Amino acid sequence: MTLSPLNQRRWSNFKRNKRAFWSLITFTVLFALSLCAEVIANNKPILVKYQGEYYTPFLNFYPETAFGGDFRSEAVYSDIEVQCLIKSGGQEACWDDPADVIEDVKDGNLAGEAVDAGWILWPLIPYKFDTIVDKPGTAPGPPDALNWLGTDNASRDVLSRVIYGFRISIFFTLVVTGFSAVIGIAAGAIQGYFGGRVDLIFQRILEIWAATPSLYVIIIMFAILGRSLWLLIFLSILFGWPALVGVVRAEFLRARNFEYVRAARALGVSNATIMFRHMLPNAMVATLTILPFIVTGTIGALATLDFLGFGLPSSYPSLGELTLQAKQNLQAPWLAFTAFFTFAIMLSLLVFIFEGIRDAFDPRKTFQ
Repeated sequence: MTLSPLNQRRWSNFKRNKRAFWSLITFTVLFALSLCAEVIANNKPILVKYQGEYYTPFLNFYPETAFGGDFRSEAVYSDIEVQCLIKSGGQEACWDDPADVIEDVKDGNLAGEAVDAGWILWPLIPYKFDTIVDKPGTAPGPPDALNWLGTDNASRDVLSRVIYGFRISIFFTLVVTGFSAVIGIAAGAIQGYFGGRVDLIFQRILEIWAATPSLYVIIIMFAILGRSLWLLIFLSILFGWPALVGVVRAEFLRARNFEYVRAARALGVSNATIMFRHMLPNAMVATLTILPFIVTGTIGALATLDFLGFGLPSSYPSLGELTLQAKQNLQAPWLAFTAFFTFAIMLSLLVFIFEGIRDAFDPRKTFQ
């Protein structure tokens, strides 16, 4: 797929902004890694070889009986008996002395028997965001060789929760910002293009809607329907779309009497075509100037709701909840440092990227 000359100039201008370009690459890498969170941080192996067969526990359910065990429940791969069964090919002696059997398999002298030794390929971080880390001492625990960023007050691995929490935060932000931008731009374009009574009615509706206390509405809806990610997304879009209306409306009010708009009307071009093909590109600079504030505000709103206990369900990994733990556990500074640097890096990268996009769409820079 080839870009048009105009979009090629925009992409060239974006690449000239080194800060924005490298921020885009860094953010893309981080987000791609978070999309592979189940492979990077998981309490289930990525791949298991047992008796010549290959298994993918992080994708599929396998009972303990599949590896020579006694239970039909899912195998607990961190259990030394299960590891012994896999590595020894299902030796019964694993139930008595699993550690010794594993050593015999390594040494190749398991009672002279021919053993099809299996193996387990673990993720880089052998903990999921909800895995309870069995380690001595009180929680939260400090960083060490097993838990690089320590554990939280429920003895869960902090780095794993950051990876999963980063993915949810970005997914939430992209969905909310995308739908809010589409609705807000459409509403502002209609107001600015038609003006008059349409603009007047819309403005009164916006004034009433902007005065609605969104936090109270979210709390009430959660009390009635329960906490849900999709409900939170819906409510965030419901109260987020007016943010762009004012900017788009002003740009369309300014451009509605320009010569090219009057000429298009005289030629019989439809209102929708004039609004979104001819006028909207000229309003994109002002729109993209506001967009970074909407993105950072959405991330901040999610973190604030999680901090107050009215955000994501408790079963979800949350960066806002990590911030609350940092406040409640001042004796564990690694929690505060992790939360601060995660938010600082994430928000800085997004702001730099949108600054580059804004400059790329600026007509004064596009055609220079």
